[in-house]
Amino acid sequence: MNDQEWKGYARGLLKAELAKRNCNYVLLSEKLSAIGVHDSPQNLSNKIARGTFSAVFFLQVLDVIGCDHITLRD
Repeated sequence: MNDQEWKGYARGLLKAELAKRNCNYVLLSEKLSAIGVHDSPQNLSNKIARGTFSAVFFLQVLDVIGCDHITLRD
């Protein structure tokens, strides 16, 4: 995979986990604020759409939405 494909893969994984939990960006913003991460819903949307977020951000999102594990390959 090239870099663009990796970014798309990361974006897809995160968006899928958000969708499984019916978590929109407004709710995600509130959940992240509770752990001290302050991003507007629009900023979260942009960050996730780019697929260039940090591993720390990825883990923070998974934690606040209650995701205990992810499947990388089917």
